Amino acid sequence: MTNEYKADSSQPVAAIDPATLSRRDLLRWSGAASLSALIPKDSAGAQSREPGGASNAAAQGEPVPTTLAATPIRPPAVPLAVRQPYLSAWLPATLLPGAWPQFWQGSTMQMAGIVRIDGTAYLFMGDPKLALQAPNGNHGAAHTVHDFPRALDQTALKVTPTCSRFELQAAGVALVVEFLSPIEPGDLKRQSIPLSYIHVTVRSIDDSRHKVELYMDIGGDWVSGDRSQKITSLLAHAKGVRTWTLQLEQPRTLTEQKEFAAWGSILWATRQHHGLSVQSGDGPAVRGQFARHGGLSAGNDSGPYAIGQHPPVFGFSVDLGHIGATAKRTTFSIGHVREPAINYLGKHLAPLWTSYFKDWEEMLAFFHHDADAASERAGHLDERVVTDAREVGGTAYEGLCILALRQAYGGTELVQGPDGQPWAFLKEISSDGNVSTVDVLYPAAPVWIYLDPGYLKLLLTPLLAYAEKGGWPGVFAEHDLGAAYPNATGHNDGKEEDMPVEESGDMLILVAALLRGSMAEDAKAFVTEHYRILKQWADYLTRNLPDPGFQNQTDDFAGSIAHSVNLAIKGIVAVAAMGQIATAAHQPEQAAHYRSLAEEYMKFWIQHATDPSGEHLDLTYNGAGGGDGTWGTLYNGFADQMLATGLIPESIRKMQAAWYAKVSNAFGLPLQAPHSYSKTDWEMFTAAWLADEPIKQQLMERVYAYANTTPQRLPFSDWYSSVTGNSLAFRARPVQGGIFAPLALKATARQQPGS
Repeated sequence: MTNEYKADSSQPVAAIDPATLSRRDLLRWSGAASLSALIPKDSAGAQSREPGGASNAAAQGEPVPTTLAATPIRPPAVPLAVRQPYLSAWLPATLLPGAWPQFWQGSTMQMAGIVRIDGTAYLFMGDPKLALQAPNGNHGAAHTVHDFPRALDQTALKVTPTCSRFELQAAGVALVVEFLSPIEPGDLKRQSIPLSYIHVTVRSIDDSRHKVELYMDIGGDWVSGDRSQKITSLLAHAKGVRTWTLQLEQPRTLTEQKEFAAWGSILWATRQHHGLSVQSGDGPAVRGQFARHGGLSAGNDSGPYAIGQHPPVFGFSVDLGHIGATAKRTTFSIGHVREPAINYLGKHLAPLWTSYFKDWEEMLAFFHHDADAASERAGHLDERVVTDAREVGGTAYEGLCILALRQAYGGTELVQGPDGQPWAFLKEISSDGNVSTVDVLYPAAPVWIYLDPGYLKLLLTPLLAYAEKGGWPGVFAEHDLGAAYPNATGHNDGKEEDMPVEESGDMLILVAALLRGSMAEDAKAFVTEHYRILKQWADYLTRNLPDPGFQNQTDDFAGSIAHSVNLAIKGIVAVAAMGQIATAAHQPEQAAHYRSLAEEYMKFWIQHATDPSGEHLDLTYNGAGGGDGTWGTLYNGFADQMLATGLIPESIRKMQAAWYAKVSNAFGLPLQAPHSYSKTDWEMFTAAWLADEPIKQQLMERVYAYANTTPQRLPFSDWYSSVTGNSLAFRARPVQGGIFAPLALKATARQQPGS
């Protein structure tokens, strides 16, 4: 092969003509702007093929079916390895070659992929530099570090609920890269494993055999977002798996640095292959070694390395020999292990996987051995979610569910509770960083109500335990278990971000939803076990309804609110939910008591919530100095529908549906007047509440339009402008589990109503 190539011309964004874009232009700009704005449309509105330029396959005289389209949705950022709060890697682009993955908060996490086809190296992932001798124009001097000269043509990106699949080709070879982050409903052993798969499959597509060598690496920046840190590495070979382990030279247990865990180890592994070689060191040198010669030198300096601006890399090379039409697959895995996982009130809790495996080596070997079966299970789960989503809301809703599933589960992790039983914790990613925030769990919960009610019970258990015997002094439900993940140190002094009606209502509604999601005896036993604290919260609500007064609520960025119509209906439905809980706990008199109170509160609510115009509900109770003429999104109506409490009259549902159709913007329904911002989770709660009205489909399609076109290439943000489609704040938050509200409604509808 030759190492000579022409340098790309550089031009500002404003000067780019989409009709003359080369692949290098696309590689350069795909991470910075919406590809849809750069790719011309044909007369039918479809994206046309990439025009001319530097297409490698075209240079070989082959047809290039490059559309750069993503189906069924173009993710704002493509989920790569998303399994728990400290394993959360995303691609801020549509093209796999040309952009580095990022941690959820935006720090670069280098992962490079190179393939040699018949001796010529092609980039298929990342944006690496190479140490190669190449002419420097008319200057006569040789430069040694260069951009990668050529890349595979990406022909497709297909995203499923559990997998992101990139299809690429060049020189008669097709390559498929699949990033699979398994979701394992009902299987705590597998769900507890903090690892993700990367499958790379290669085959010939031109009836010829080709010699193929494969290379992948990660950078030391996977360990920390703090570039001043130093890391060490070890190369292990146990149970048939070769593994790089990377860790901080000076770890700090149960501490975060720029949202990364400051303790534990990154695992980067592949099974022992014939023709496997390894090397660590300077990135351009290691990558240049493979690109120039194939294979690696087996050099392994354990460090310490400074992460710095040019992190060290840790590479695997696999010589696949000559490839024909029969595909060959190589599997890599990436993960993060740490012990302990959580500090709960001073007790260190181990990750749950340690109850199934004696060490991470055994877990890793199991994970690799399970790869084929895991892919099959993921395929079945994908089919279930996609089929259900299409049935409820067509392709638009399918695309939203696909984006939301890994993100919701990826904000949580499983641990061994204080008594050794499984518990689950949730991180309030991107906003406050709290531990198991109740009003984050509540909007996220529909994904588990639909798919995995047992997981929701594990997320609720630590919150109930803390209120019952952990030292929380409030008579209402706590806001969270600790101000900063992973330290669930509680608020025994009572000082927290109080949301009394919000959090108490959330907890009661979620426990009642568990009963409807699974009427098995264990669910009834669960509510009986926790009946005392649930009744305490319900009694707090009865003392503060039907008018909740001046309180903070979940949309705290909008500020505390007095006499909130939306907050009031949550509290009222929660009182009715307590009636259902009492029924399950064999307390019929109390069940009737709470149901009667909820019905009485509704009379006040209907009278004071309806605007004098008769067109809509107000944002706050109306009257002198009240909310006449104001309005907001009544997303808390969803709970009334999900629990079949039947409190909100049909006339109000139809009135609100008609009003929302009038006031929606291009990208969705504003949260409340006079603002134009929207929340994806609450819009899907509203779509579920009004599932039999045309507004349901309108909301799904407009939220889809936002997600599919927003120019911010960051993990799916729930807070955005309904006018511009721009993300406003937040990213990667598990609240996107609320996207599943229409499916949660479908799941709970299979159960008979409670009291």
